[in-house]
Amino acid sequence: MSAGVTTSVLATGSTVVVDAIEPIVECGRYPARAICGDTVVVSADVFTHGHELVRAWLRYRPVSDRDWTEVPMRSLGNDRFVASFVPSEEGLLDVEVVGARDQLASWLRDARRRLEAERPDADDRTTGAALLLAAAAEIGGKAAKKRQDQRTEASAAVSDLAEKVAVEVDLDLLDVLDRSSELFELAPPPPEGTASATTSIEIARAKAAFSSWYELFPRSASDDPTRPGTLRDVIARLPYVAGLGFDVLYLPPIHPIGVTARKGKGNSAVSQPGDLGSPWAIGSDEGGHTAIAPELGTFDDFDALVEAARGHDIELALDLAFQCSPDHPWVRSHPAWFRHRPDGTIACAENPPKRYEDIYPLDFDSSDATALWTALRDVVLFWAGRGVSIFRVDNPHTKPFAFWEWMIRDVKAKHPQLLFLSEAFTRPKVMHRLAKLGFDQSYTYFTWRDNKWELMDYFNELAHGPGAAYFRPNVWPNTPDILARSLAGRGHGAFMARLVLAAGLSSNYGIYGPVFELGWNQPAATGSEEYFASEKYEVHLHHLDDDRSIAWFLARVNRARRDHKALQRNRSLSFHGVDNDQIICWSKRDHSSGDTVIGVVNINPNGAEAGFTDLNLNELGLSAGENFLVHDLLDGSRYVWQGRRNFVRLDPAAIPAHLFAVERA
Repeated sequence: MSAGVTTSVLATGSTVVVDAIEPIVECGRYPARAICGDTVVVSADVFTHGHELVRAWLRYRPVSDRDWTEVPMRSLGNDRFVASFVPSEEGLLDVEVVGARDQLASWLRDARRRLEAERPDADDRTTGAALLLAAAAEIGGKAAKKRQDQRTEASAAVSDLAEKVAVEVDLDLLDVLDRSSELFELAPPPPEGTASATTSIEIARAKAAFSSWYELFPRSASDDPTRPGTLRDVIARLPYVAGLGFDVLYLPPIHPIGVTARKGKGNSAVSQPGDLGSPWAIGSDEGGHTAIAPELGTFDDFDALVEAARGHDIELALDLAFQCSPDHPWVRSHPAWFRHRPDGTIACAENPPKRYEDIYPLDFDSSDATALWTALRDVVLFWAGRGVSIFRVDNPHTKPFAFWEWMIRDVKAKHPQLLFLSEAFTRPKVMHRLAKLGFDQSYTYFTWRDNKWELMDYFNELAHGPGAAYFRPNVWPNTPDILARSLAGRGHGAFMARLVLAAGLSSNYGIYGPVFELGWNQPAATGSEEYFASEKYEVHLHHLDDDRSIAWFLARVNRARRDHKALQRNRSLSFHGVDNDQIICWSKRDHSSGDTVIGVVNINPNGAEAGFTDLNLNELGLSAGENFLVHDLLDGSRYVWQGRRNFVRLDPAAIPAHLFAVERA
């Protein structure tokens, strides 16, 4: 959360200031993010001039409601107040902090000071009685229906206190304060002398914060070497994906593929007979973004896939690539949706020196932009209507920000459960802007972060930096576009290490399989991030039962994530010292349950590394010198550790990582 960004709104005539409300994103221009069922903490500065005390209330409501839910805020000192609540449904919330002068609390404080100094004031009893009676009337007169009995009882109790204050000569103000403080919290803010600051928070379902993605190409899902795979083959693959512990199955585009300028194997600009082309060259005579490639199957097959996935507790994520092949029906029916050269032809997509001859980019600023935007929105609504609940959006940074903000907000008004993952490997400010305006998850730079200090700096930024209020990272060791240098030419130890880093450091992560668990590591050329014989352009038969597969390891890592709440959020991430730069150590802790996990990874793929930890025991909920048991969730071993310094040795030829559950000895 950005401590440097503040908002302050003063009511006319108010002497109270409410300032620096958090969480807030760009002064409230965009909503902060939270998860349904998680505790949401809101804080603000609330103060007034002079010595009078103030009170503060947190109020929140869905944007479509008129009634507020109120929570009294507690003082943290230094004029900072805090309160929390647990949202019970998804959607956008209006959030407000209200501050008011607290004459009653000020009287209690000042009267006690005078008594303690043996300088009583004759007016204290009459002033206190009047203030207490006013509080009683306020509590009783503004009782909410759902708390009527509680507030009526409180009102009577405060009235009783008022009578005692008026008649007792020896006034025990501390006793009055102790007995009345909880009762006073039921009183709503007075109508005058108040001030407020506002923000908004978008509440998403739990999958936005915790998910494990598995990407595969349907046409490579066949077990029959004589034919490409289909959607029915993907259904047959579901038990395998579920057995690995993944809960999101992501499919690249499943639409008809264009013929014009179709890509050949190895990204060749010239295809040969039998080449299937790139799934991202969307559209042909068989249809466009709301059609299914005939070779993959029918809508009945697709509906069966969605239903079968649900039976395995897997959600289907569909690729949303807003671009067209030259054969897309829109090219003929809506030529104004594309940018034309001076000679009237349409230019292909380009990211120099890369050139995509098989793709036409859309012109979002065209003379017919309204119709284009609406058509693209309707594509999302179409697939949402067929059970797709998650969209992985291809290259959103190449489309206008205003489009995404409008489109995501519009479709979520109809389908609030939808989630959008931004595949934007671009400049940091652009990635963060996309997250602010509506994307629920975002790709990251993890793929290119290799050494210990890069990883620590980057994940500290993701977990604790200003972007943590809205940017939810989704970490991928590989994608169809990226064979990372940390994996290129490496053995299975490197794949294991990167997997534990991704799955342990981030609550959202994914892999592109089965090439990941099968250890595909050959680049198209030296220094290239492209895979040799890339599945983007050709079909492969994967032998899932290969003895070299690390599918068993994937299953163990995902089981650890499922069983341990500490690994399901990012805010508790803490790095610990190790006296070896090739070993990285971190922990996560779920403070509500005490569940604590320590990750230790050898990031050197070429040999064993050893060293001593330097643990921050406070982050682990442990005391100095305390013995504790660590249970390795990856190989089942257990060790008794003591204090900060503990020995570790990790070999990439075996398992190059520990994922320890902390158990008290």
